[in-house]
Amino acid sequence: MTNKRKPKDPYAKSGVSIDAGNDLVEAIKASVNATHDKRVLGGIGGFAGLFQLGGKYKNPVLVGCTDGVGTKVSLSQTHKTTHSIGQDLVAMCVNDMVTCGAKPLFFLDYFAASKLEPIATANIIKSIAKACKASDCALLGGETAEMPGHYVGQNFDLAGFSVGVVEKAHLIDGKKIKAGQIILALESSGPHSNGYSLIRAIVKKNNPPPAIMNALLKPTHLYPNSILELIKKVDVKGMAHITGGGLTENIPRILKKGLKAKIEMSAWKLPKVFQWLQDYGKISEPDMLRIFNCGIGMVCIVEPKDIIKAQAVLQKHRFKSFVLGKIERSSSEDQIEYI
Repeated sequence: MTNKRKPKDPYAKSGVSIDAGNDLVEAIKASVNATHDKRVLGGIGGFAGLFQLGGKYKNPVLVGCTDGVGTKVSLSQTHKTTHSIGQDLVAMCVNDMVTCGAKPLFFLDYFAASKLEPIATANIIKSIAKACKASDCALLGGETAEMPGHYVGQNFDLAGFSVGVVEKAHLIDGKKIKAGQIILALESSGPHSNGYSLIRAIVKKNNPPPAIMNALLKPTHLYPNSILELIKKVDVKGMAHITGGGLTENIPRILKKGLKAKIEMSAWKLPKVFQWLQDYGKISEPDMLRIFNCGIGMVCIVEPKDIIKAQAVLQKHRFKSFVLGKIERSSSEDQIEYI
């Protein structure tokens, strides 16, 4: 008598399910395809993603950015908010990219886990697709990997890579920054995706109220649409995405030697989530400014005459903004001063 039972997949016995991977592809196909337009050639399932740049650029410069979410992944797992973590991943890449004036074109993600759970993983990929669509960016492809024995339990990690384009004549590189210009700050949604190893340590020792926990888990703001409209209407001299290193290390990255950013500490009130972290983590003010964004997700350097117009654009995109300080000449090696 013939045995018609399906043979046991030897790969599945080792902890890797090909079927689960196929189920995932089917579950995310519609969300991924929704981010595509006529510039994307082919669809999900190929060996490579194809993107047609088009002929509207005279001298295009391609811009690439890569990043991850870090240990915010772990906090989101504990509090069951992984369905929104994809926005953090996309934001950390496209927010970096837009600081040089580049428009995001496409994004690729890498998801690695101890065990592939198609439904949970699909929700994460769908959140990546949603954030890509909100940034007018195609989710061109991605990769999933089951790595039992390397990742433990339900652990997983996310990484992403994005490519954008800017006309060379419109590249924003900070070379136009000079003394007398104004530092305009855009609000953050919270800690974004930085400082979470310290945040998790503070949370573990204390019991944050729901409002604080919600703020810690809130997805990173997506800035590209607002910034791309801003640079069309205002001559932005330079921009800094406030990520790891806080204001203290990120603003000097765009300043030439002989210039400094003079930051007025009275310009903004520290949001409650950061005040809670400072109080319960017993963190000094200098360390807060060097570790966290402290409520400021992005800064733009503009001429004083452009402040009102710039803030009107940002308000249209529902971003609060305020004057943080100004650029001054300096003979010191320190390129940031808090007053």
